[in-house]
Amino acid sequence: MRFRFCGDLDCPDWVLAEISTLAKISSVKLKLICAQVLRDLLGEAIEYDKILKLTSDAKLESGDVKATIAVLGFILSSAAKHNVDKHASGLCRSYEEKQSSLQDRLRACSLRLSQLGSVRWRVDYTLSSSELQEVNEPVVHLTFNVRDRECEKMTAVPVTLSANKFRVLLAELKQAQTLMNTLL
Repeated sequence: MRFRFCGDLDCPDWVLAEISTLAKISSVKLKLICAQVLRDLLGEAIEYDKILKLTSDAKLESGDVKATIAVLGFILSSAAKHNVDKHASGLCRSYEEKQSSLQDRLRACSLRLSQLGSVRWRVDYTLSSSELQEVNEPVVHLTFNVRDRECEKMTAVPVTLSANKFRVLLAELKQAQTLMNTLL
């Protein structure tokens, strides 16, 4: 069976398996849990204690609560990725209220494991060397300062290239930038 929130593909088996867990929760409480999951997807702190209180009457175990959060997160983020404007009635209002901000957040985080902070460069041109017989080519030293998205830590990544390899890198980066600009 194909689902719009999965991009008109089959729904993952683990999601289908967790539907029975979701069925144990009332629609009102499901909406409140969705609000917490949406907070998490938007980068805000999730209030896990609230979710535990909301699921206490359904007598869910800790693993079931975590699975509920995971499946709702998957459904809501997939629905936003595939531009689904409506879903199940219990999720509808929460999703509709946060759809555009969720899509903006997913776009901002999409395909980004780290963020480029700055680039330093230096060109060395060796005039003579006791090690090499012929020295005619400059060497380009690049240092990329990269910020890890998860821990916000800056890391220096040094790269040394010949002039020809640098030209190839520069041309490919320009092609990638042109392609990315067409997607925006």
